[in-house]
Amino acid sequence: MKKVILGSILMLALSVSFVSCREAADKAKSATEEAGDAMKAAGEDLEEVGEDAMDKAKEVGEDMKEAGQNAADKAKEAGEDVKNAAQDGIDKVKDAVEN
Repeated sequence: MKKVILGSILMLALSVSFVSCREAADKAKSATEEAGDAMKAAGEDLEEVGEDAMDKAKEVGEDMKEAGQNAADKAKEAGEDVKNAAQDGIDKVKDAVEN
């Protein structure tokens, strides 16, 4: 009788052990799949961030180009104003000398 009880306890322990191993394997597989999904999502997020950064850099470059063109235009206008003022001064001196 003692052998029957010990044998039954041993069979019960082995069956619980196999069920636990199967559950552990299923949990590991599930965790691996979740980790893979998380890595894929992170990769997609990084790609989107990279594209956004490239777009922003392009916009900044265009803004800088426009600002440079505006500065050049203002400098040209200022040069023309100085030239016109100098010419007006020369004309006034000529008029004063002639009179």
